[in-house]
Amino acid sequence: MITYEEIASAANVLRGLAMDQVQAAKSGHPGLPMGMATVAATLWLKHLRVSGVDPKWHDRDRFVLSGGHGSALLYALLHEAGFPVSIDDLKAFRQWGSRTPGHPELTRTVGVEVTTGPLGQGFANGVGMALSEAMMEARFNKPGEAPLFDHRVYVMCGDGDMEEGISHEAASFAGAHRLSRLVVLYDDNGISIEGNVADAFRDDTAARFKAYGWRVLKCDGLDPASVDAALKRARKSDRPTLVICRTVIGYGSPNRAGTAKAHGEPLGEDEIRLAKEKLGLPPEEKFYDPESVRALWADRAKAMHRAAIKSARQLRKALEGESERANLFDALSRKPVPEGLEGKLQLFDPAKPVATRAASGKVLQALAAELPFLVGGSADLAPSNKTWLDAYPAVCADDFSGRNIHYGVRELGMAAIQNGIIADGWFLPYTATFAVFSDYMKPALRIAAISEMPAIAVLTHDSYAVGEDGATHEPVEQLASLRATPGIAVLRPADATETAALWLAAVSRRTGPSALFLSRQNLPVFDRTALPPASLAARGAYTLWQNGVGVPDLVVMASGSEVAIALEAAKARPDKAIRVVSMPSWELFEEQGEDYVAEVLPPSCRRRIAFEAGSSLGWEKWVGPEGAILALDHFGESAPAGVLAEKFGFTAAALLEKIDEMLP
Repeated sequence: MITYEEIASAANVLRGLAMDQVQAAKSGHPGLPMGMATVAATLWLKHLRVSGVDPKWHDRDRFVLSGGHGSALLYALLHEAGFPVSIDDLKAFRQWGSRTPGHPELTRTVGVEVTTGPLGQGFANGVGMALSEAMMEARFNKPGEAPLFDHRVYVMCGDGDMEEGISHEAASFAGAHRLSRLVVLYDDNGISIEGNVADAFRDDTAARFKAYGWRVLKCDGLDPASVDAALKRARKSDRPTLVICRTVIGYGSPNRAGTAKAHGEPLGEDEIRLAKEKLGLPPEEKFYDPESVRALWADRAKAMHRAAIKSARQLRKALEGESERANLFDALSRKPVPEGLEGKLQLFDPAKPVATRAASGKVLQALAAELPFLVGGSADLAPSNKTWLDAYPAVCADDFSGRNIHYGVRELGMAAIQNGIIADGWFLPYTATFAVFSDYMKPALRIAAISEMPAIAVLTHDSYAVGEDGATHEPVEQLASLRATPGIAVLRPADATETAALWLAAVSRRTGPSALFLSRQNLPVFDRTALPPASLAARGAYTLWQNGVGVPDLVVMASGSEVAIALEAAKARPDKAIRVVSMPSWELFEEQGEDYVAEVLPPSCRRRIAFEAGSSLGWEKWVGPEGAILALDHFGESAPAGVLAEKFGFTAAALLEKIDEMLP
């Protein structure tokens, strides 16, 4: 049995490795790693169930370093615990191409569960992981049988995380859902970059979390016995647990501990020597990792490898002969999109106009019946977003077997919780709100893009056509903002049939987020017996209609609700060779390659018009130097949608004026 003295020694080695990483890089944050090393060593050596040999062990505990600036601690832990992070990787901290970037990145380092750095997001990711764990328990654990899912989520955070509004959103959600497998370790050191946090942050954090419905514990974060006792109590909680760990930032540094100078810069060679002397480490030896401490970690790694093997055997045995549960586990593990699904999404009559948000709702019902891994919810807007899955119950504190999630009015928390669900590995979640409120979601969507997570955002009420609600609710710059973010596929379908095709593209996509922009107002449903198939929308852009053959005299590009207007205008000039291109996704279009792009937008046709009810920013790439952009570069107004269309120039007549101006 490992002793507290051995844990204290292991913690000091972690402090030394963290100091040396930051010093070698000439940048970084030694304060958090040195302050929380005892908490981390106690957790990882006595409680955390992870295996470097089996890093994707299905029932492993999840560890999230929400204060991602303290990554030197996480990399030292991964190295010691037997993950593929070597001493050479530690020496390459923050360098080009290394496995040890400045903040943890999911796609870069084995053992990193989520990308963290923007404070508070890791906290919310942990809530999402705990929610996913509870949902898996509800699906796979049986009374009288050893549980197949029985793990916990541990989140390490600091004062900055607590100050960020997202932590309030996520903590409230976790309390309402009584996510008992969530344990948050709060580094309560009272120091931030600017100095004493009390200058800006005087919350009674314990009272705040008790009000959320959490259990609150306290410990001395520099005493392994105190930390261990708190973690043992947390394991017995029937609610999420906050452990307030009283620590000292930069602990061990004689001249910087407890000050802002320990937070975000190297300590310097002289201070590191003094700190190592104080901590009982060889002052001149860099990246000191003694055999006695390595042996502690090796013993723990062997035990965890055995536990992972036992857990996998238990899972296989439980699923043998139970085809329904086995098939569900396989579906959630692989998330296959069955062939022929497209045929089941042809749900719309060309004679009946329908809003794309309503079309999306019908498509979602069909998708949910075929994709058991699809779950989702809205920021208290499901009736407006049309995102409720009718055949399934809601997820709630008393029953996690459902597939509908009540997020409440918490857009940023919702998006980051979604990332945590994805990171846990089992479900493909969608979230929903009004398009204009994608601004609240943007920080988490950006992290999803960096992490190559297939998050799906359903963004309804897209454009001035929101009408009477006015400028605050009429999106203008949101399309451009998300298009400007690498890795996000913006999908703006022109009608119900394109909505189905783009939903299929979204659930099939695995390399980054998708954002579906959907109309509140009814739109014509194109007759696909007379026009090309809607499946072409998944290529990002396609020729919807052209008068004549060959290279056109003019191309009108449009997306969403403007496509039908463009088609009406083009058909009003039967004597002109006009091509109408439906362009629901720039990103998917670019993925098709140069040949397809040139086929849809012939380089020799230099007369081009972009027509879209949103910011013009970015369209210049597609229209070229001789083209024109009819867009919306100002905020909306409160008035009926039809009035706004006339005032803002989104009519066939207005488009025809520009067509006639450009054609000889």
